[in-house]
Amino acid sequence: MISVYGGTGFVGSRFCDLYPDFIVKQNREERKPKTNNILYLISTVDNYNIHTNITLDVETNLRVLCEVLDFCRDADIVFNFISSWFVYGETELPAKEEYVCKPTGFYSITKKAGEDLLISFCKTYNVKYRIIRLCNVLGKSDDKASLKKNALVHMINLLKQDEDVFLYDNGTPVRDVMHLDDVCKAIKLICDEGNINEIYNVGSGQATSIGDIIGKAKEYLGSKSVIKFKEAPEFHQIVQAKDFWLDTTKLQTLGFTQSISIDKIIKQLCTT
Repeated sequence: MISVYGGTGFVGSRFCDLYPDFIVKQNREERKPKTNNILYLISTVDNYNIHTNITLDVETNLRVLCEVLDFCRDADIVFNFISSWFVYGETELPAKEEYVCKPTGFYSITKKAGEDLLISFCKTYNVKYRIIRLCNVLGKSDDKASLKKNALVHMINLLKQDEDVFLYDNGTPVRDVMHLDDVCKAIKLICDEGNINEIYNVGSGQATSIGDIIGKAKEYLGSKSVIKFKEAPEFHQIVQAKDFWLDTTKLQTLGFTQSISIDKIIKQLCTT
């Protein structure tokens, strides 16, 4: 059994749905884990809080994490920490787990700081850990998609309404995209079989252009939307890499195979 912190979010709720016999949900305000095996997903989700609540990323991604760690000074604990591709920043591609991270943006920086705090804590108290860095996760149930978070889903929703869609940099930026169910399957595999005190990338390992995804979605939908192009805003350029995809060799070594193709992901998003 594994104690799930953040089991009501996009990834956490789906993980709990897929593996109900494997999980124990932690309530929102609970800090003490119910089991010695922990899956930690509590997090903010984008870099835009700097404009509206400048301390939110620190409070959520660092303070709450430390409050939970305060109950984890037991060598029998395994702490599985969900992180993000955002921690890499601008780097050589595909990004490997051992690359030096250069995050920009409050979300990205605090996610990397959370990783570092966890590693330091675990070394101090001989606690075992795994860090799991997720790619762009797409799935039908993300009803909170926006230009700030899961923008691809948001843009497909605009296509459904025949509203114009604006793409940055002529639609050329690339991302590593994987379906929510495959991401949950990868997390479960790492929690079951991944090496301890290790970092794992979770993604397709493939570079897919945003323009191609939106173009295919427009075709599937028969949308009357007009796809237009514009330069990415300065803030977007500061906090997010133009192109990004992950090296997933370590995940594949565990025997992981992706089951839902990008075409199936797009079709599913177009029909929900």
